[in-house]
Amino acid sequence: MFATEKFTDPEAAYARVLEIYEHNTAILRDAFRKFSANEALEQRVRACYPFVRITTEKATHTDTRQSFGFVAGPGAYETTITRPALFHNYLLSQFKLVLQNHQVPLEVGVSDMPIPVHFAFPEGIHVEGSLDPDHLRSLPDLFDLPDLAAMDDRIANGTYEADNGAWRDGVHPLALFTGPRIDYSLHRLRHYTATSPDQFQRYVLFTNYAFYVDEFVRLGRGLMEATDDPAERAYRQQYTAFVEPGNVTTYSANQEGGRAPSSTGVAPARQPQMPAYHLQRADGTGITLVNIGVGPSNAKTVTDHVAVLRPHGWLMLGHCAGLSASQRMGDYVLAHAYVRDDHVLDDDLPLWVPIPALAEVQLALQDAVAGITRLEGYELKRIMRTGTVASVDDRNWELRDHRTPLLRFSQSRAIALDMESATVAANGFRFRVPYGTLLCVSDKPLHGEIKLPGMANSFYEQRVKQHLQIGIRALELLRNNGIEQVHSRKLRSFAEPAFR
Repeated sequence: MFATEKFTDPEAAYARVLEIYEHNTAILRDAFRKFSANEALEQRVRACYPFVRITTEKATHTDTRQSFGFVAGPGAYETTITRPALFHNYLLSQFKLVLQNHQVPLEVGVSDMPIPVHFAFPEGIHVEGSLDPDHLRSLPDLFDLPDLAAMDDRIANGTYEADNGAWRDGVHPLALFTGPRIDYSLHRLRHYTATSPDQFQRYVLFTNYAFYVDEFVRLGRGLMEATDDPAERAYRQQYTAFVEPGNVTTYSANQEGGRAPSSTGVAPARQPQMPAYHLQRADGTGITLVNIGVGPSNAKTVTDHVAVLRPHGWLMLGHCAGLSASQRMGDYVLAHAYVRDDHVLDDDLPLWVPIPALAEVQLALQDAVAGITRLEGYELKRIMRTGTVASVDDRNWELRDHRTPLLRFSQSRAIALDMESATVAANGFRFRVPYGTLLCVSDKPLHGEIKLPGMANSFYEQRVKQHLQIGIRALELLRNNGIEQVHSRKLRSFAEPAFR
């Protein structure tokens, strides 16, 4: 039904992608409803993702300050696309850049990559939940099911280069993620965070303590309330809603034609594994906070899935063990390097790959600490230290023979230890998402100051609010500086996909 067509207008190209996707997913949804209602299907039902392709016969000399929006050299570059309505602004911006930089049309058509029937229901459906055993057995005979072979991270990892530099059939990748890979993560995000993917904002905070969630909820709900202070009102007006698990949404009373804060949605009966909260802006550039819990496995899981939303940046805010005798409880650590003893990414990102600090993010974090604490220069050094953070996969590392970890920490110049920061940063590097880490010293086990309930409660009360304010301020600074500044060329490989 849909012949491949060429477009020089990004809006027209997007409209065709949307048309193909909506038509093909509707076919699957209608067929599945008939199947589940015991209506006979005459034959196997298959519908495929739309694709976008660019073909260029010459190298293009682009603005060397750019870090994305162009292909590496002559050839054909292609990607499959899903959920175009969710990625409307992102797709339009990528289409515009490619068209501007290469002056060749975008080709849009129907790919040969099937859409799994599960993924035809964007808002999530337990396809098998209402089916009897006979229907379950016949499901694979009539529909395409999720295929893990189509969802791996070969493009992001760069391992597709083993196939003579081509992703498949002589075609190079145009984007980091295929349609099925994105669909998989969108459904996983809903499962883990109990909020819809379309609630997520483009700037993300990760934390490992519920205390930060409590403060973020207090702050988010407060920003939705009306105020008579002109300066405070101007600040609050930039945020339009605050969303909690279950898509419980509180709308701002500070918008034009203001109204009393109102809420929609239903809180989940049980707290999700990694609850997410969203301080939203109308353009999607607000701030999302995710409580990832403890450990590198959780950190990898959530960043694997958030990455497909193509955020403009993410930061890790959490607590750490201070390793230096000169540190004090409550001091901040701005990570400029990482010791990766977390191990969960060793197969995807070899340990010999350095994880560089990103100057734009480091400056934003430093300026945020200075702005919130009102300290400068030498006085700022009294509460914040820049150095190496070691991330481990053993929460009880203190119980090992101290000689081995002490030697490693000393040789690496590590000044702080946690279980998530290196994982979050490494996955940011792997997925080309700008990243940073600001930790707060909550204990000093090497120096006899271990974390005990009474000490912890007092410490948390004193530092959590300020630490969260610093993280929010840093993301707002990055947003105000513009995405052209934050998307660093340091994250781009030799043969990089054009889409950011």
